[in-house]
Amino acid sequence: MDRDKLDDLLDRAQSFINSGQLDKQEINYKQDIVARLRMAREAVFTGTEDWPRLVKRGLANNLPGWRATVAIRHWVDSQPEAAREALREFWADGNTLPEERIRAFVAKVPPHDNWGGAGAIGTRLRVVSVLLMALPEGYPPFKITQFNSAYQRLGHDGPPKDSDEGTTYKHALDFVDQIVARAKERNLERPGDWLEGQSIVWWSWWDRPNVSPRTETESTGAPRTLEELAKKLLLPFEFLDEVVELLLDKRQVIFQGPPGTSKTYVARALARFLAEDDPKRVKLVQFHPSYAYEDFVQGFRPATEGDRVPFRLKDGPLLEMAKQAREESEESYFLVIDEINRGNLSKILGELYYLLEYRDDEMQLQYSDESFTMPENLYIIGTMNTADRSIALVDAALRRRFYFVPFHPAEWPIEGLLGRYLDKKKVPGMGKVVKFVKDANAKLGEQRRDAAIGPSYFMKPNLNKEMADRIWKYNVLPYLEEQLYGESTTLKEIEALWTGANADSEAPDDGDGDQDGPDEAAPGNEGN
Repeated sequence: MDRDKLDDLLDRAQSFINSGQLDKQEINYKQDIVARLRMAREAVFTGTEDWPRLVKRGLANNLPGWRATVAIRHWVDSQPEAAREALREFWADGNTLPEERIRAFVAKVPPHDNWGGAGAIGTRLRVVSVLLMALPEGYPPFKITQFNSAYQRLGHDGPPKDSDEGTTYKHALDFVDQIVARAKERNLERPGDWLEGQSIVWWSWWDRPNVSPRTETESTGAPRTLEELAKKLLLPFEFLDEVVELLLDKRQVIFQGPPGTSKTYVARALARFLAEDDPKRVKLVQFHPSYAYEDFVQGFRPATEGDRVPFRLKDGPLLEMAKQAREESEESYFLVIDEINRGNLSKILGELYYLLEYRDDEMQLQYSDESFTMPENLYIIGTMNTADRSIALVDAALRRRFYFVPFHPAEWPIEGLLGRYLDKKKVPGMGKVVKFVKDANAKLGEQRRDAAIGPSYFMKPNLNKEMADRIWKYNVLPYLEEQLYGESTTLKEIEALWTGANADSEAPDDGDGDQDGPDEAAPGNEGN
Protein backbone atom coordinates (compact mmCIF):
# COMPACT_ATOMS: atom_id res chain seq x y z
CA MET A 1 0.00 0.00 0.00
CA ASP A 2 1.21 3.50 -0.83
CA ARG A 3 1.67 5.13 2.57
CA ASP A 4 1.55 8.68 1.19
CA LYS A 5 -1.79 7.98 -0.47
CA LEU A 6 -3.10 6.40 2.72
CA ASP A 7 -2.01 9.42 4.75
CA ASP A 8 -3.73 11.69 2.25
CA LEU A 9 -6.94 9.67 2.58
CA LEU A 10 -6.76 9.78 6.39
CA ASP A 11 -6.13 13.53 6.31
CA ARG A 12 -9.10 14.11 4.03
CA ALA A 13 -11.28 11.88 6.21
CA GLN A 14 -10.62 13.88 9.39
CA SER A 15 -12.97 16.69 8.39
CA PHE A 16 -15.64 14.07 7.70
CA ILE A 17 -14.95 12.45 11.08
CA ASN A 18 -14.73 15.67 13.11
CA SER A 19 -17.95 17.04 11.61
CA GLY A 20 -19.84 14.14 13.15
CA GLN A 21 -20.82 12.79 9.73
CA LEU A 22 -18.89 9.55 10.22
CA ASP A 23 -21.26 8.65 13.02
CA LYS A 24 -24.34 10.20 11.41
CA GLN A 25 -23.88 8.71 7.97
CA GLU A 26 -21.98 5.48 8.58
CA ILE A 27 -21.62 4.21 12.13
CA ASN A 28 -24.98 4.77 13.84
CA TYR A 29 -27.16 2.88 11.40
CA LYS A 30 -24.62 0.06 11.14
CA GLN A 31 -24.63 -0.32 14.90
CA ASP A 32 -28.42 -0.52 14.81
CA ILE A 33 -28.12 -3.32 12.26
CA VAL A 34 -25.55 -5.07 14.47
CA ALA A 35 -28.03 -4.92 17.36
CA ARG A 36 -30.78 -6.47 15.22
CA LEU A 37 -28.49 -9.22 13.98
CA ARG A 38 -27.38 -10.05 17.52
CA MET A 39 -31.04 -10.40 18.50
CA ALA A 40 -31.44 -12.79 15.58
CA ARG A 41 -28.33 -14.71 16.63
CA GLU A 42 -29.66 -15.12 20.15
CA ALA A 43 -33.01 -16.32 18.80
CA VAL A 44 -31.27 -18.89 16.58
CA PHE A 45 -29.43 -20.36 19.56
CA THR A 46 -32.39 -20.28 21.95
CA GLY A 47 -34.72 -21.69 19.31
CA THR A 48 -37.49 -19.11 19.74
CA GLU A 49 -40.24 -19.39 17.16
CA ASP A 50 -39.65 -15.98 15.62
CA TRP A 51 -35.98 -16.55 14.75
CA PRO A 52 -36.72 -16.64 10.97
CA ARG A 53 -38.46 -13.28 11.17
CA LEU A 54 -35.59 -11.77 13.17
CA VAL A 55 -32.98 -13.07 10.72
CA LYS A 56 -34.86 -11.67 7.73
CA ARG A 57 -35.50 -8.39 9.56
CA GLY A 58 -31.80 -8.09 10.31
CA LEU A 59 -31.06 -8.34 6.58
CA ALA A 60 -33.77 -5.88 5.52
CA ASN A 61 -31.37 -3.03 4.83
CA ASN A 62 -28.97 -1.87 2.15
CA LEU A 63 -25.79 -3.34 3.64
CA PRO A 64 -26.16 -6.93 2.37
CA GLY A 65 -27.53 -6.03 -1.04
CA TRP A 66 -30.79 -7.55 -2.19
CA ARG A 67 -29.92 -10.17 -4.77
CA ALA A 68 -28.17 -12.72 -2.56
CA THR A 69 -30.25 -11.76 0.47
CA VAL A 70 -33.35 -13.27 -1.09
CA ALA A 71 -31.53 -16.61 -1.40
CA ILE A 72 -30.93 -16.62 2.37
CA ARG A 73 -34.52 -15.59 3.04
CA HIS A 74 -35.90 -18.38 0.85
CA TRP A 75 -33.61 -20.88 2.55
CA VAL A 76 -34.86 -19.81 5.98
CA ASP A 77 -38.47 -20.21 4.82
CA SER A 78 -38.15 -23.43 2.82
CA GLN A 79 -35.57 -25.34 4.90
CA PRO A 80 -35.71 -23.76 8.36
CA GLU A 81 -33.98 -26.56 10.24
CA ALA A 82 -31.04 -26.74 7.81
CA ALA A 83 -30.74 -22.94 7.75
CA ARG A 84 -30.84 -22.70 11.52
CA GLU A 85 -28.17 -25.36 11.94
CA ALA A 86 -25.92 -23.59 9.44
CA LEU A 87 -26.43 -20.26 11.22
CA ARG A 88 -25.69 -21.87 14.60
CA GLU A 89 -22.39 -23.14 13.25
CA PHE A 90 -21.65 -19.83 11.53
CA TRP A 91 -22.43 -17.77 14.65
CA ALA A 92 -20.93 -20.16 17.21
CA ASP A 93 -18.54 -18.81 19.85
CA GLY A 94 -14.93 -19.86 19.48
CA ASN A 95 -11.72 -19.06 17.68
CA THR A 96 -12.83 -20.08 14.21
CA LEU A 97 -11.39 -17.64 11.70
CA PRO A 98 -13.93 -15.52 9.79
CA GLU A 99 -12.77 -16.84 6.43
CA GLU A 100 -13.38 -20.41 7.64
CA ARG A 101 -16.85 -19.52 8.86
CA ILE A 102 -17.63 -17.90 5.51
CA ARG A 103 -16.45 -20.87 3.42
CA ALA A 104 -18.44 -23.35 5.49
CA PHE A 105 -21.60 -21.27 5.39
CA VAL A 106 -21.47 -20.47 1.66
CA ALA A 107 -21.07 -24.18 0.90
CA LYS A 108 -24.33 -24.98 2.70
CA VAL A 109 -26.60 -22.41 1.04
CA PRO A 110 -28.76 -24.26 -1.52
CA PRO A 111 -28.71 -23.19 -5.18
CA HIS A 112 -30.80 -20.16 -6.02
CA ASP A 113 -31.02 -17.86 -9.05
CA ASN A 114 -30.03 -14.85 -6.95
CA TRP A 115 -27.16 -16.66 -5.21
CA GLY A 116 -25.20 -16.55 -8.46
CA GLY A 117 -22.57 -18.78 -10.04
CA ALA A 118 -18.81 -18.83 -9.86
CA GLY A 119 -18.48 -15.16 -10.80
CA ALA A 120 -20.80 -13.88 -8.07
CA ILE A 121 -18.34 -14.03 -5.17
CA GLY A 122 -18.88 -10.36 -4.33
CA THR A 123 -22.66 -10.76 -4.36
CA ARG A 124 -22.58 -13.71 -1.95
CA LEU A 125 -19.86 -12.30 0.28
CA ARG A 126 -21.74 -9.06 0.73
CA VAL A 127 -24.68 -10.70 2.49
CA VAL A 128 -22.56 -13.24 4.40
CA SER A 129 -20.26 -10.49 5.71
CA VAL A 130 -23.31 -8.69 7.12
CA LEU A 131 -24.38 -11.86 8.93
CA LEU A 132 -20.84 -11.97 10.34
CA MET A 133 -21.49 -8.60 12.00
CA ALA A 134 -23.59 -10.39 14.63
CA LEU A 135 -20.42 -11.79 16.26
CA PRO A 136 -18.90 -9.89 19.19
CA GLU A 137 -15.57 -9.38 17.37
CA GLY A 138 -17.06 -6.44 15.46
CA TYR A 139 -16.49 -7.71 11.92
CA PRO A 140 -17.31 -5.16 9.20
CA PRO A 141 -19.52 -5.55 6.12
CA PHE A 142 -18.00 -5.95 2.68
CA LYS A 143 -18.87 -4.59 -0.74
CA ILE A 144 -16.57 -5.52 -3.58
CA THR A 145 -17.06 -2.35 -5.66
CA GLN A 146 -15.99 -0.03 -2.85
CA PHE A 147 -13.08 -2.17 -1.75
CA ASN A 148 -11.73 -2.59 -5.28
CA SER A 149 -11.91 1.18 -5.72
CA ALA A 150 -10.03 1.73 -2.45
CA TYR A 151 -7.37 -0.83 -3.40
CA GLN A 152 -6.75 0.99 -6.65
CA ARG A 153 -6.76 4.42 -5.04
CA LEU A 154 -4.23 3.46 -2.36
CA GLY A 155 -1.98 1.37 -4.59
CA HIS A 156 -2.91 -1.83 -2.78
CA ASP A 157 -3.00 -5.15 -4.61
CA GLY A 158 -6.38 -6.82 -4.68
CA PRO A 159 -6.89 -10.47 -3.75
CA PRO A 160 -5.72 -13.15 -6.20
CA LYS A 161 -8.14 -13.65 -9.08
CA ASP A 162 -8.99 -17.20 -8.03
CA SER A 163 -9.86 -16.17 -4.45
CA ASP A 164 -13.00 -17.59 -2.89
CA GLU A 165 -15.30 -15.71 -0.55
CA GLY A 166 -13.22 -16.48 2.53
CA THR A 167 -9.91 -15.36 1.02
CA THR A 168 -11.53 -12.23 -0.43
CA TYR A 169 -12.90 -11.25 2.98
CA LYS A 170 -9.60 -11.95 4.78
CA HIS A 171 -7.82 -9.74 2.26
CA ALA A 172 -10.33 -6.94 2.91
CA LEU A 173 -9.98 -7.34 6.67
CA ASP A 174 -6.16 -7.12 6.43
CA PHE A 175 -6.59 -3.98 4.32
CA VAL A 176 -8.81 -2.35 6.94
CA ASP A 177 -6.32 -3.41 9.62
CA GLN A 178 -3.62 -1.43 7.83
CA ILE A 179 -5.83 1.66 7.67
CA VAL A 180 -6.60 1.46 11.40
CA ALA A 181 -2.95 0.73 12.29
CA ARG A 182 -1.72 3.73 10.31
CA ALA A 183 -4.25 5.98 12.05
CA LYS A 184 -2.92 4.81 15.43
CA GLU A 185 0.69 5.39 14.33
CA ARG A 186 -0.26 8.99 13.60
CA ASN A 187 -2.11 9.33 16.91
CA LEU A 188 -5.43 9.79 15.19
CA GLU A 189 -8.36 8.77 17.36
CA ARG A 190 -10.39 7.49 14.43
CA PRO A 191 -10.72 5.20 12.58
CA GLY A 192 -10.04 2.99 15.58
CA ASP A 193 -11.64 -0.35 14.73
CA TRP A 194 -12.79 -2.51 11.84
CA LEU A 195 -16.21 -0.90 11.51
CA GLU A 196 -14.79 2.62 11.43
CA GLY A 197 -12.03 1.58 9.04
CA GLN A 198 -14.55 -0.03 6.71
CA SER A 199 -16.69 3.12 6.95
CA ILE A 200 -13.75 5.21 5.73
CA VAL A 201 -13.47 2.82 2.77
CA TRP A 202 -17.21 3.34 2.17
CA TRP A 203 -16.80 7.11 2.42
CA SER A 204 -13.78 7.10 0.09
CA TRP A 205 -16.03 5.75 -2.65
CA TRP A 206 -17.74 9.15 -2.75
CA ASP A 207 -14.52 11.11 -2.18
CA ARG A 208 -13.09 10.38 -5.62
CA PRO A 209 -12.20 12.63 -8.53
CA ASN A 210 -14.98 13.17 -11.08
CA VAL A 211 -17.63 11.98 -8.64
CA SER A 212 -20.14 14.49 -7.33
CA PRO A 213 -19.99 14.25 -3.53
CA ARG A 214 -23.22 13.55 -1.77
CA THR A 215 -24.77 16.48 -0.01
CA GLU A 216 -25.64 16.10 3.64
CA THR A 217 -29.30 15.78 2.71
CA GLU A 218 -28.60 13.04 0.21
CA SER A 219 -26.32 11.20 2.59
CA THR A 220 -28.41 11.40 5.73
CA GLY A 221 -31.95 11.71 4.42
CA ALA A 222 -32.07 8.53 2.38
CA PRO A 223 -33.52 5.52 4.25
CA ARG A 224 -30.90 2.91 5.12
CA THR A 225 -33.29 0.14 6.16
CA LEU A 226 -36.59 -1.11 4.78
CA GLU A 227 -38.24 -0.10 8.05
CA GLU A 228 -37.05 3.48 7.60
CA LEU A 229 -38.42 3.49 4.06
CA ALA A 230 -41.74 2.10 5.26
CA LYS A 231 -42.02 4.88 7.85
CA LYS A 232 -41.16 7.51 5.28
CA LEU A 233 -43.83 6.18 2.89
CA LEU A 234 -46.29 5.59 5.74
CA LEU A 235 -46.79 2.05 4.48
CA PRO A 236 -46.48 -1.25 6.39
CA PHE A 237 -43.02 -2.79 6.49
CA GLU A 238 -44.55 -6.17 5.64
CA PHE A 239 -45.92 -4.78 2.37
CA LEU A 240 -42.58 -3.41 1.16
CA ASP A 241 -40.85 -6.57 2.31
CA GLU A 242 -43.20 -8.65 0.18
CA VAL A 243 -42.75 -6.38 -2.85
CA VAL A 244 -38.98 -6.78 -2.59
CA GLU A 245 -39.45 -10.56 -2.55
CA LEU A 246 -41.63 -10.39 -5.66
CA LEU A 247 -39.21 -8.10 -7.46
CA LEU A 248 -36.20 -10.27 -6.73
CA ASP A 249 -38.07 -13.42 -7.68
CA LYS A 250 -39.37 -12.42 -11.12
CA ARG A 251 -37.34 -9.18 -11.57
CA GLN A 252 -40.43 -7.40 -12.87
CA VAL A 253 -43.41 -6.01 -10.96
CA ILE A 254 -46.24 -3.65 -11.83
CA PHE A 255 -48.06 -1.48 -9.30
CA GLN A 256 -51.67 -1.24 -10.45
CA GLY A 257 -54.54 0.81 -9.09
CA PRO A 258 -56.68 3.92 -9.53
CA PRO A 259 -55.02 7.33 -9.92
CA GLY A 260 -53.90 9.06 -6.76
CA THR A 261 -52.71 5.94 -4.93
CA SER A 262 -49.00 6.91 -4.98
CA LYS A 263 -47.91 4.11 -7.29
CA THR A 264 -45.26 6.20 -9.03
CA TYR A 265 -44.06 7.76 -5.79
CA VAL A 266 -43.58 4.38 -4.15
CA ALA A 267 -42.00 2.86 -7.28
CA ARG A 268 -39.39 5.61 -7.48
CA ALA A 269 -38.70 5.58 -3.74
CA LEU A 270 -38.30 1.80 -3.66
CA ALA A 271 -36.03 1.80 -6.71
CA ARG A 272 -33.81 4.52 -5.20
CA PHE A 273 -33.64 2.62 -1.93
CA LEU A 274 -32.71 -0.70 -3.54
CA ALA A 275 -30.15 1.12 -5.70
CA GLU A 276 -28.62 2.55 -2.51
CA ASP A 277 -29.46 6.12 -3.50
CA ASP A 278 -27.17 5.92 -6.53
CA PRO A 279 -28.90 8.03 -9.21
CA LYS A 280 -27.10 6.41 -12.15
CA ARG A 281 -28.66 3.06 -11.26
CA VAL A 282 -32.26 4.27 -11.54
CA LYS A 283 -33.95 5.53 -14.71
CA LEU A 284 -37.54 6.68 -15.12
CA VAL A 285 -39.40 6.50 -18.44
CA GLN A 286 -43.05 7.00 -19.27
CA PHE A 287 -44.94 5.11 -21.94
CA HIS A 288 -47.52 6.90 -24.10
CA PRO A 289 -49.39 6.19 -27.37
CA SER A 290 -46.62 7.57 -29.62
CA TYR A 291 -43.83 5.73 -27.82
CA ALA A 292 -42.21 2.98 -29.88
CA TYR A 293 -39.56 0.25 -29.88
CA GLU A 294 -37.11 2.72 -31.43
CA ASP A 295 -37.59 5.04 -28.43
CA PHE A 296 -37.34 2.39 -25.73
CA VAL A 297 -34.96 -0.27 -27.06
CA GLN A 298 -32.96 0.84 -30.11
CA GLY A 299 -33.52 2.66 -33.38
CA PHE A 300 -32.17 5.07 -35.95
CA ARG A 301 -32.31 8.70 -34.86
CA PRO A 302 -31.31 11.92 -36.66
CA ALA A 303 -27.92 13.41 -35.69
CA THR A 304 -26.88 16.84 -36.97
CA GLU A 305 -23.47 17.12 -38.64
CA GLY A 306 -23.08 20.58 -40.12
CA ASP A 307 -25.60 20.86 -42.96
CA ARG A 308 -26.18 17.11 -43.00
CA VAL A 309 -28.68 15.23 -40.89
CA PRO A 310 -27.58 11.58 -40.97
CA PHE A 311 -29.41 8.84 -39.10
CA ARG A 312 -27.49 6.88 -36.53
CA LEU A 313 -28.32 3.82 -34.50
CA LYS A 314 -29.06 4.96 -30.95
CA ASP A 315 -29.74 2.92 -27.87
CA GLY A 316 -32.89 3.62 -25.91
CA PRO A 317 -33.15 3.66 -22.10
CA LEU A 318 -33.56 -0.11 -21.93
CA LEU A 319 -30.29 -0.85 -23.72
CA GLU A 320 -28.47 1.96 -21.92
CA MET A 321 -29.44 0.55 -18.53
CA ALA A 322 -28.71 -3.02 -19.66
CA LYS A 323 -25.17 -2.08 -20.70
CA GLN A 324 -24.50 -0.32 -17.41
CA ALA A 325 -25.91 -3.24 -15.45
CA ARG A 326 -23.74 -5.68 -17.39
CA GLU A 327 -20.61 -3.61 -16.69
CA GLU A 328 -21.36 -3.54 -12.95
CA SER A 329 -22.73 -7.02 -12.42
CA GLU A 330 -22.43 -6.77 -8.64
CA GLU A 331 -24.82 -3.80 -8.54
CA SER A 332 -28.59 -3.71 -9.05
CA TYR A 333 -30.11 -1.41 -11.68
CA PHE A 334 -33.74 -0.31 -11.86
CA LEU A 335 -35.89 0.87 -14.73
CA VAL A 336 -39.14 2.49 -13.60
CA ILE A 337 -41.78 2.54 -16.35
CA ASP A 338 -44.59 4.93 -15.53
CA GLU A 339 -48.01 4.42 -17.14
CA ILE A 340 -46.84 1.18 -18.71
CA ASN A 341 -50.31 0.41 -20.12
CA ARG A 342 -50.63 3.68 -22.06
CA GLY A 343 -48.28 2.50 -24.80
CA ASN A 344 -48.69 -0.16 -27.45
CA LEU A 345 -46.78 -2.77 -25.51
CA SER A 346 -46.32 -5.25 -28.36
CA LYS A 347 -44.85 -2.47 -30.49
CA ILE A 348 -42.63 -1.08 -27.71
CA LEU A 349 -41.28 -4.32 -26.27
CA GLY A 350 -40.84 -6.42 -29.39
CA GLU A 351 -38.59 -9.40 -28.67
CA LEU A 352 -38.28 -8.29 -25.04
CA TYR A 353 -41.51 -10.14 -24.41
CA TYR A 354 -39.41 -13.28 -24.66
CA LEU A 355 -36.28 -11.98 -22.94
CA LEU A 356 -38.15 -10.70 -19.90
CA GLU A 357 -39.10 -14.30 -19.13
CA TYR A 358 -36.00 -16.11 -20.37
CA ARG A 359 -33.11 -13.99 -19.20
CA ASP A 360 -30.54 -16.70 -19.80
CA ASP A 361 -31.31 -16.77 -23.52
CA GLU A 362 -29.95 -14.58 -26.29
CA MET A 363 -31.81 -12.92 -29.14
CA GLN A 364 -30.79 -10.67 -31.98
CA LEU A 365 -32.36 -7.23 -31.78
CA GLN A 366 -34.18 -5.71 -34.74
CA TYR A 367 -31.51 -3.13 -35.57
CA SER A 368 -28.38 -4.91 -34.40
CA ASP A 369 -26.28 -7.84 -35.58
CA GLU A 370 -25.19 -8.56 -32.01
CA SER A 371 -27.07 -10.92 -29.73
CA PHE A 372 -28.61 -9.47 -26.59
CA THR A 373 -29.51 -10.85 -23.18
CA MET A 374 -31.37 -9.15 -20.35
CA PRO A 375 -28.95 -8.79 -17.41
CA GLU A 376 -29.96 -10.59 -14.25
CA ASN A 377 -29.29 -7.44 -12.22
CA LEU A 378 -31.66 -5.18 -14.20
CA TYR A 379 -35.07 -4.88 -12.54
CA ILE A 380 -38.24 -3.29 -13.87
CA ILE A 381 -40.95 -1.58 -11.80
CA GLY A 382 -43.98 -0.49 -13.78
CA THR A 383 -47.05 1.49 -12.80
CA MET A 384 -50.50 0.96 -14.29
CA ASN A 385 -53.55 3.17 -13.94
CA THR A 386 -56.54 0.83 -13.78
CA ALA A 387 -58.98 3.69 -14.41
CA ASP A 388 -57.41 4.18 -17.85
CA ARG A 389 -59.40 2.40 -20.54
CA SER A 390 -56.16 1.40 -22.26
CA ILE A 391 -55.84 -1.27 -19.56
CA ALA A 392 -57.30 -3.63 -22.16
CA LEU A 393 -54.00 -3.45 -24.05
CA VAL A 394 -52.24 -5.47 -21.34
CA ASP A 395 -52.37 -9.02 -22.62
CA ALA A 396 -51.84 -12.36 -20.94
CA ALA A 397 -48.25 -12.62 -22.16
CA LEU A 398 -47.27 -9.49 -20.24
CA ARG A 399 -49.22 -10.50 -17.17
CA ARG A 400 -47.33 -13.78 -17.03
CA ARG A 401 -44.00 -11.96 -16.99
CA PHE A 402 -44.80 -9.51 -14.19
CA TYR A 403 -46.09 -9.71 -10.67
CA PHE A 404 -49.03 -7.32 -10.29
CA VAL A 405 -49.25 -5.52 -6.94
CA PRO A 406 -52.61 -3.84 -6.17
CA PHE A 407 -52.74 -0.27 -4.88
CA HIS A 408 -56.37 0.25 -3.91
CA PRO A 409 -57.61 3.03 -1.57
CA ALA A 410 -59.96 0.73 0.33
CA GLU A 411 -57.51 -2.14 0.77
CA TRP A 412 -54.28 -2.85 2.60
CA PRO A 413 -51.74 -1.25 2.43
CA ILE A 414 -53.20 1.98 0.96
CA GLU A 415 -56.30 1.98 3.18
CA GLY A 416 -55.94 4.72 5.80
CA LEU A 417 -52.94 6.35 4.08
CA LEU A 418 -54.61 9.77 3.85
CA GLY A 419 -55.39 9.76 7.57
CA ARG A 420 -51.85 8.69 8.43
CA TYR A 421 -50.38 11.43 6.25
CA LEU A 422 -52.58 14.25 7.63
CA ASP A 423 -51.96 12.97 11.14
CA LYS A 424 -48.20 12.99 10.62
CA LYS A 425 -48.24 16.44 9.05
CA LYS A 426 -50.43 17.63 11.93
CA VAL A 427 -53.04 19.05 9.54
CA PRO A 428 -56.04 19.97 11.72
CA GLY A 429 -59.72 19.73 10.92
CA MET A 430 -59.44 17.39 7.93
CA GLY A 431 -61.13 14.34 9.42
CA LYS A 432 -64.15 15.15 7.24
CA VAL A 433 -62.02 14.78 4.11
CA VAL A 434 -60.68 11.42 5.27
CA LYS A 435 -64.24 10.25 5.96
CA PHE A 436 -65.49 11.53 2.61
CA VAL A 437 -62.86 9.60 0.64
CA LYS A 438 -63.66 6.46 2.57
CA ASP A 439 -67.45 6.82 2.17
CA ALA A 440 -67.22 7.82 -1.50
CA ASN A 441 -65.14 4.77 -2.34
CA ALA A 442 -67.60 2.59 -0.44
CA LYS A 443 -70.40 4.13 -2.54
CA LEU A 444 -68.51 3.32 -5.73
CA GLY A 445 -68.47 -0.27 -4.59
CA GLU A 446 -66.68 -3.31 -5.90
CA GLN A 447 -67.97 -2.92 -9.45
CA ARG A 448 -66.43 0.55 -9.74
CA ARG A 449 -63.33 -0.12 -7.65
CA ASP A 450 -60.99 0.95 -10.46
CA ALA A 451 -62.60 4.40 -10.38
CA ALA A 452 -61.90 4.85 -6.66
CA ILE A 453 -60.61 8.17 -5.33
CA GLY A 454 -56.94 7.89 -4.43
CA PRO A 455 -55.71 9.48 -1.18
CA SER A 456 -52.93 11.54 -2.73
CA TYR A 457 -55.40 14.02 -4.23
CA PHE A 458 -55.67 15.47 -0.73
CA MET A 459 -52.19 14.68 0.56
CA LYS A 460 -51.02 18.27 0.91
CA PRO A 461 -48.97 19.37 3.94
CA ASN A 462 -50.90 22.67 4.11
CA LEU A 463 -54.37 21.30 3.34
CA ASN A 464 -57.26 23.47 4.53
CA LYS A 465 -60.97 23.82 3.75
CA GLU A 466 -60.46 26.16 0.80
CA MET A 467 -57.77 23.98 -0.77
CA ALA A 468 -59.85 20.83 -0.24
CA ASP A 469 -62.81 22.54 -1.97
CA ARG A 470 -60.63 23.44 -4.96
CA ILE A 471 -59.27 19.89 -5.21
CA TRP A 472 -62.80 18.52 -5.14
CA LYS A 473 -64.20 20.98 -7.66
CA TYR A 474 -61.37 21.00 -10.20
CA ASN A 475 -59.71 17.63 -9.77
CA VAL A 476 -61.80 14.94 -8.14
CA LEU A 477 -65.25 15.87 -9.46
CA PRO A 478 -64.17 16.09 -13.14
CA TYR A 479 -62.47 12.72 -12.75
CA LEU A 480 -65.63 11.17 -11.30
CA GLU A 481 -67.81 12.74 -14.00
CA GLU A 482 -65.74 10.97 -16.62
CA GLN A 483 -65.57 7.67 -14.78
CA LEU A 484 -69.30 7.70 -13.94
CA TYR A 485 -70.56 8.88 -17.29
CA GLY A 486 -74.12 7.69 -17.61
CA GLU A 487 -74.36 6.91 -13.89
CA SER A 488 -75.85 10.18 -12.70
CA THR A 489 -77.45 8.68 -9.60
CA THR A 490 -74.15 7.44 -8.18
CA LEU A 491 -72.46 10.74 -9.07
CA LYS A 492 -75.15 12.77 -7.29
CA GLU A 493 -74.88 10.58 -4.22
CA ILE A 494 -71.11 11.17 -4.04
CA GLU A 495 -71.63 14.92 -4.57
CA ALA A 496 -74.05 14.82 -1.64
CA LEU A 497 -71.38 13.13 0.46
CA TRP A 498 -69.01 16.01 -0.26
CA THR A 499 -71.69 18.57 0.55
CA GLY A 500 -72.35 16.80 3.81
CA ALA A 501 -68.64 16.64 4.60
CA ASN A 502 -68.47 20.42 4.17
CA ALA A 503 -71.28 21.08 6.62
CA ASP A 504 -70.42 23.18 9.64
CA SER A 505 -70.28 20.18 11.95
CA GLU A 506 -66.84 18.64 11.86
CA ALA A 507 -66.74 14.97 10.96
CA PRO A 508 -64.62 13.00 13.45
CA ASP A 509 -61.45 11.21 12.50
CA ASP A 510 -62.07 7.54 11.81
CA GLY A 511 -58.97 6.20 13.46
CA ASP A 512 -56.92 5.84 10.30
CA GLY A 513 -54.33 8.41 11.25
CA ASP A 514 -52.50 6.56 13.97
CA GLN A 515 -49.32 5.22 12.35
CA ASP A 516 -46.07 6.63 13.57
CA GLY A 517 -43.42 7.89 11.20
CA PRO A 518 -40.87 10.67 10.79
CA ASP A 519 -41.79 14.19 9.73
CA GLU A 520 -40.62 13.61 6.18
CA ALA A 521 -42.22 14.00 2.79
CA ALA A 522 -44.74 11.22 2.27
CA PRO A 523 -46.48 10.17 -0.94
CA GLY A 524 -48.34 13.19 -2.21
CA ASN A 525 -48.96 15.32 -5.26
CA GLU A 526 -48.42 12.20 -7.33
CA GLY A 527 -51.10 11.55 -9.92
CA ASN A 528 -50.34 7.85 -9.68
